[in-house]
Amino acid sequence: MTKVMYDFQTRINREGAGSFKWDSMQAANPEVSSNVVPLSIADMEFVNAPEIKKGLQKYLETAVLGYQAAYPSFIEAVVDWQEKRYGWSIQSDWLVDANNVVSAIYAAVQAFTEEDDGVIIFRPSYPPFGNAIDVNNRIEVGIPLLNDEGYYTIDFDKFEKAAAEPNNKMLILCNPHNPVGRVWTKEELKKIAEISVKHNLLVVSDEIWRDFTMPGYEYTPLATVNDELASSLMTCTSTSKSFNLAGLKLASIIIKDEKLREKFQAELELMRGGVVGPLAYKGVELAYTKAEPWLDEVVKVIDTNQNLVHDFFKEKYPKIKAPKIEGTYVQWVDFNGIGMSDEERINFLEQEAEFFTDHGIKFGEEGCGYERINLALPTEILRESLERLVDALKEYEQV
Repeated sequence: MTKVMYDFQTRINREGAGSFKWDSMQAANPEVSSNVVPLSIADMEFVNAPEIKKGLQKYLETAVLGYQAAYPSFIEAVVDWQEKRYGWSIQSDWLVDANNVVSAIYAAVQAFTEEDDGVIIFRPSYPPFGNAIDVNNRIEVGIPLLNDEGYYTIDFDKFEKAAAEPNNKMLILCNPHNPVGRVWTKEELKKIAEISVKHNLLVVSDEIWRDFTMPGYEYTPLATVNDELASSLMTCTSTSKSFNLAGLKLASIIIKDEKLREKFQAELELMRGGVVGPLAYKGVELAYTKAEPWLDEVVKVIDTNQNLVHDFFKEKYPKIKAPKIEGTYVQWVDFNGIGMSDEERINFLEQEAEFFTDHGIKFGEEGCGYERINLALPTEILRESLERLVDALKEYEQV
């Protein structure tokens, strides 16, 4: 058995500390038991990598926390990560700093489309994709993924038909896909790229989850599958998921085409979405240069946890189905078999089972009957949560 070098067992209590995830749980059920940990919003319940924490402590001894811009060792760390981890060679001047991926997507929709233009997304979808379309007065063109007993694929016929419509100007892609956990294959990505080039779609590819690819699967950057797509592609990356650094507020947006990059930068500046602080730059540099072993171990924990969820329901409560994921650290769980409406299920989960998730209806109508479970927490806490849920369900069935 491989020795674990890091702490993935400590139970962290974030109550009263301003954690959005924990505060949301308290708001949903003020009487929630003190030992309950939420399984909702996608940040981790692990102690941050010691290499990052110690590095930031040392940095603070001499740092001046003033206005900050990117500097050579930070840029080198971001560039090297793409090559070392994924064989993707990029140049430093392709990078644009944003304070998070969501801000970048909002800016891209505003910069690259006009009011009433259509923007394609694959449903179920991460909620900010649809929000970015709505608030900018664009028209969402939602294409449901094909669902074959929990295995999701792209309906390429519907995608091409939508791409061929002159009013549809953009595709927002998620790879790996949140919430269904697919890592799109190279062949699928080539097909996406081919259709996008053919019909002049600008593609915003959210690849924030790429570092969480499960064993046996391979993540491929969309930018590497079709050279023609480079003039109309923006790739969004960040350490916010990989190293749980969302609070530092920094995303690295990669745009090869100069004109596209300049247009995006101009819009980001209008939004003040490119303002980044010194701790963010240093934290990301430390993550990419010092904390890769920590990330590799986290991926193993996530794989253990997803197998636990899959096997637990299969063996102890088969009405609930939890297909294994290929990527991300969230699991898309099918609750349709328990025979509750979304409203009934949500109330039951939060009030009776003390089981706090991201509800599937947030991801579009294709999410009705589903819950998204965060797997980034100590395995024993996850097991406790599953047992509490099934005990509550069995009690409910006896009433």
